[in-house]
This record gives sequence, structure tokens and C-alpha cells, in this order.
Amino acid sequence: MKYLTGSPHSRYDVVVLGSGAGALTAAATAARAGKSVVVLEKAALLGGTSAVSGGMLWIAANHYAREGGFNDTAEAAAQYVRAVSRGRGREELLDAAVSYGDSMLRYAEEQLGVKFLFLDNFPDYRQDLPGSVDGGRTIEPQLANIVELLGDLGEHVRSDGRAPFTMQEYENWGAFTRFPWDELGARAESGLVAKGRALVAMLLAAAVREGVHLAVEARGERLLLDGGLGHDGARVTGVALATGEEITAAEAVVIATGGFEWDRALADSMLASRLYTMCSPPTNEGDGLRMAQRIGAQTRGTREAWWAPMSVTGDTRDGQPIGTLLRFERQGPGSIMVNRCGRRFANESQNYNDLARCLQSWDSPNNTTLNTPAHVVFDQAYLERYGILAHRAGEPTPEYLTEGATLPELAAKIGVPADALVATVERFNAFAVQGEDPDFHRGETAYDRYWGDADNLWPNPSLAPLERGPYYAMEVVNGAFGTNGGVSTDGSARVLDVDGAPIPGLFAVGNATESAYAAGYPGAGATLGPLMTMGYLAGRTIAGEPARYDGAGAALVGAEAR
Repeated sequence: MKYLTGSPHSRYDVVVLGSGAGALTAAATAARAGKSVVVLEKAALLGGTSAVSGGMLWIAANHYAREGGFNDTAEAAAQYVRAVSRGRGREELLDAAVSYGDSMLRYAEEQLGVKFLFLDNFPDYRQDLPGSVDGGRTIEPQLANIVELLGDLGEHVRSDGRAPFTMQEYENWGAFTRFPWDELGARAESGLVAKGRALVAMLLAAAVREGVHLAVEARGERLLLDGGLGHDGARVTGVALATGEEITAAEAVVIATGGFEWDRALADSMLASRLYTMCSPPTNEGDGLRMAQRIGAQTRGTREAWWAPMSVTGDTRDGQPIGTLLRFERQGPGSIMVNRCGRRFANESQNYNDLARCLQSWDSPNNTTLNTPAHVVFDQAYLERYGILAHRAGEPTPEYLTEGATLPELAAKIGVPADALVATVERFNAFAVQGEDPDFHRGETAYDRYWGDADNLWPNPSLAPLERGPYYAMEVVNGAFGTNGGVSTDGSARVLDVDGAPIPGLFAVGNATESAYAAGYPGAGATLGPLMTMGYLAGRTIAGEPARYDGAGAALVGAEAR
């Protein structure tokens, strides 16, 4: 174990396992109320999955929306989430997430110093469901200077390697071929970071200001109890580390260790569908889930993950191969997705969670997958306009792309029937020039059009024909940002035992827990929004403070008070 801030102690008021956004929100909130807190991170780097995420938060009825004249309510958001999750979530968690999201947001801004941008026109993912809105529920972190915020500590924050730009800027610039890369390089040189890394940097700065101790290479292995396993009223009193060290928690242990997606045996035995790749840190191996299970904690929602279509392009994280999320590559006008039969099978522009579920379909009569192997297919004109991931026209074709001078040649190389692929492209092209997709309704919703190209030459920003060879294909597999089921909690983030009673002294937040939105993915930031809210609620509950935060004068000033 290596301390990055503070000095080693064997006893704290609060021990937090993990260092993602949920963990840091809980830690900083408790510390600001005067609690002594240590954050123990298993990896050598801080930030967890949050640091490599898009950093956005989905917060219903937030104060930005109210100030902007948006007509949104927690009740409408709850109706929408119930529809998205097909009614499979628990009302207690849903109510906590939508009712206290704005309290968390205001507290993070006013008390922790986190700065956000309001994405007023970012649509919910399912515009067809009741309670959805076409903008006002998604926010993102501002650019942050990690050097000014954290000094040398910034070197210990996980990075995804992306250039420092905001989603607001992406809206203005469009495709990556239009980005001001020299300017972005200068930003990076100056210490500016964006997205999840910016969010984590600001939360870490708050934690450091409030006196939180931070340690890395500190893997929790077992929870300590004062009453013995299975004893009624037994309280969690600390954690034993893999090194054999024990750290006592006078008031609470918070499990925020991430999901279990990197434990392949565990993922195969619990998830509803085979997970082929992921982009989270490889340290997400279900440690917190196992620790909680050993003392009788209840688990829920472990069949689910934050699903996403991905390609394996050679990228690595901590030396392990990871997947690359496909977004504009399949949503931009002039690309399509085809299945093993060479046919389109879904609206390529829909949100990644729902599209990934199409990759999970099974062909029972033939005992095989229905749609995979799947491929994104595009032509030379698309490559010249937009590029594909980091590849640009005129460069040698990378290994993750298959190239064919004609569609039949491409079909042969990717193993699909040539006549089917040719017919699919011809049918799609005929509709694309008219700006419509009667087969899968691509480009009809505000969400589809948001990810299109406003400068598209054809009538619909989401549609363009594939007309000029050579043609290219990139395989698509079922991936995930992480699992989103696990330890069951109440609406205050207290861990529940198998009978539904809180386990004294134990809290849990983030991907280690059952999601507040169950199997649903309502919009951009539906991962970080509720998990930070639950982290905030955990911190407030541990500190004995009310869940509702009404403004800057309502919070204790912990560091100054101490």
C-alpha cells in the first residue's frame, strides 16, 4: 500500500474502497462534515472507470434546466426510467436517484468546487417513451487544469488518452476530421483535461482540501466484523487488505470497487449475455461484491451491464486489450451495420445500450448467434469525410479494417453472402438519398439526428448512400463499460442483508451495486449521475446530515471547523 496524501493510520471514521466518482463523492462529502476518511484504491492509478468515461451526468429536474426554462420534473423522469427499465427496478433506488440528483449536483458545485456545463439540447436516449425530453437532463464537467488542481498528484490519475474537448465543442466541430488538433495539443500540454478525467480531478482536489487520505495499491480482501459472521446485529468495523494489514472504520466502510466484468468466470456465470470486450480498468474483478457476499449481503441486477457495441482495435489498458466504443463510426451518414447474413438488422444510430442488445440475439433453430459476427460497412467517401476512429484516408489500412475494391470482394473477406450485401447497400442507398429509412427508422428521432452531420449533403443528417469504392468493414462485438448489478442497498446507500435489513456500518455505491435504473439506460450520464447521487447520499447519511441540500449555507464547513 502506498499513500499519496496523508500518512498511514490504522483507524479512520470512514474507509472508502475505490476511487471513482461515486467513491470520491462519498469521501469528500463525509470529510466536509468533519469525518476522517481514507480512500483505498486497488490499482496504481486513481479514478477507476469514471476517469476513462465521458464524464457526463444524467440529472433529472436539475437547476440548470429550471433556470433555462425547461419544463422537467422528477415525476416525469421517474415515469421515463420505469419505461426504459421495463419496470424491473426498485422504486426506493429510483426515487433516491431522481429526487436527490439536483441536491448532489448543487452540493458538488457549491461545497466541493466541481464545475459543470449544461448540455441543453442533448436528447434522452428513448424519445418514443413517456416522460422523455429532447434536452435538459445531461451535464458534463468543464475543462480542468489537472496540474493546477492536483500538482504532482495529477500524475496518479488514470487517463484514457483522449484530447481535452467538451461535448459542447464536439457539437460545434462535428467529425474528428474537423477538430482543431493543434489547439487541443496545446491544451493538453498546458495541463487541461476533459470528460471523466476532469470530473475525477475536481473531486480529488475537493477530497484533498478536506483532508482525505489517498492510498493506491491497496486491495481490500475481507470486511471486519465486531459480532462474527451471521451474528444478529454484527457491525462492519473495517477492512483487511490483501497485504494482511487491517484498517478500522469507526463509523462506516463504503464499497465502491467497480463492477465484476474483468473476472471472466464470474461474468460468464452471472451476465445474461456473453461479454466479449470492455473498456474499463482490468482491476474491476468483483472484489467488493465478494467481500459483501461473505457477510451475507443481498445481491440484485447481476445479469446486467452498461452494454455498448465495440470493436477490438489493439488498444490496451494496464497492459490488457480493451474494446473501443463505436459511436459516430456507426451513426454518421454513409455507414451501415450488417449481420452474419450481410443484412442490416437495427437502427445503427440508436443509443449504444439498445443497439448492443441486438448483438445478443440468438438464433435458436440453428443454435447460433443471430446477428454476430456483425460489421460496420462504409465506403471511401465516408472515410475521406470523417475518417474512422484514428484512421484517416490516405494512410495504410489498419489491421482492424477489412478493405475490398468492390462490395462482393468485401463480402468474401468478411464471410457474408455477396448478393445479400450488395442488395442491402442498394436498398439502403435508394432510401438514403430520399432522407428516410422505412426499414429501421434511422434518423427519425432527435437523438439520431444529434449524432448525425448537420452539413450532410443529403436530406437527413443521419443518412447517406455508400457509392464509391474501395469499401471497408470493421467487426463489431458485444461490449460494455462495466457491469451494473451487485450489492443491494437502500435509498441511503446502506448495504442490505439477504432479509432486506441494513448491515450496520456498511455502504456501497457505483458499479459494485444494483443500478438505480435496473436494466435501463435513460440518457447520457445515466451511469455517473445516479452513482454520484448515491455517493453523496452515503456521505450525508454517514455524517448524519439531511439528504436534501438547499444551498451553500446548509452544509457544515468541515475543514474549517476542524
